[in-house]
Amino acid sequence: MKEKVIYILVCVALVTISCGNNTYSNLRDQEDKLIANYISRNNLNILKELPANDVWGANDYYKVPGYDHLYFHLISRGDSIAVEGTDTTDLRIVANDLIVTRYKKYQLYENADTLSYWTTLDQGFPYEFNYLNTSSCEAVSWHEAVRLMKYPESQCQLIVMSKWGFDADQTSVTPYGYILKIKVKP
Repeated sequence: MKEKVIYILVCVALVTISCGNNTYSNLRDQEDKLIANYISRNNLNILKELPANDVWGANDYYKVPGYDHLYFHLISRGDSIAVEGTDTTDLRIVANDLIVTRYKKYQLYENADTLSYWTTLDQGFPYEFNYLNTSSCEAVSWHEAVRLMKYPESQCQLIVMSKWGFDADQTSVTPYGYILKIKVKP
């Protein structure tokens, strides 16, 4: 009986020691290093303010205030107004607009694979969510990206720490990069 208790205690100690390296704190440290390495490896220029007149350099990324490791790069600004006859309509995206998204998702490791949901050949239907409704899309970073893109037909690139991503990314403490293009469904 005494041998069984000692055996169980040794097993518990070994499991505790072997799992000790995967604490949330250690995983977060690894995530921070991975993001920093990605930024360095790709020579990204981190901005503290949005570029004036939407003039973005190829490697300019805006560090979104209030978020740890959320970086935004505008690839193309969409249409801000629609003109019909003599009437113009502001196309700025507002709360609860149905956002239709095509995207590419990639890990920040060197030579990482890219998951593509860019065309109907990749995925039959685009990802849809209501802007500012996190129950339809829990990735806070995507809502923030839509806010910064402002208009339909915009395209951006994001670097997102796990905390601002989807639930599965948060659970695995995995940061990702995204390329997003958006439309608004009428």
